[in-house]
Amino acid sequence: QVQLVESGGGSVQAGGSLRLSCAASENTNSVPYWGWFRQSPGKEREGVAAIWPDGGTTYYADSVKGRVTISRDNAKKILYLQMMSLKPEDTAMYFCAAGRSGIWWRAPLEADKYNFWGQGTQVTVSS
Repeated sequence: QVQLVESGGGSVQAGGSLRLSCAASENTNSVPYWGWFRQSPGKEREGVAAIWPDGGTTYYADSVKGRVTISRDNAKKILYLQMMSLKPEDTAMYFCAAGRSGIWWRAPLEADKYNFWGQGTQVTVSS
């Protein structure tokens, strides 16, 4: 069982930046595919960004493309999400996820491609 713990959320003004982190509790070789999702009240969970195991390929939702960067440190078992130029519509609970689906690459921003989830960290952007 892989445990994921997010941190780095907070309250910022529009235009500000935040860096989210997600630390894994143990060896993640069995769940090499990592991603970030978000969910706000009344809305479905949305894939934000995902990253290939070697970090060489990344995927982003159109809503955040150009403002967000996902990265990973496999040695430290940490996933990052650098967010810039934040907007009020970015307000949500942000979750990291890890998966092992052999067809993850087909839809890396879909929640059903992931097996383990963190508890989330809240991001609030005020106008």
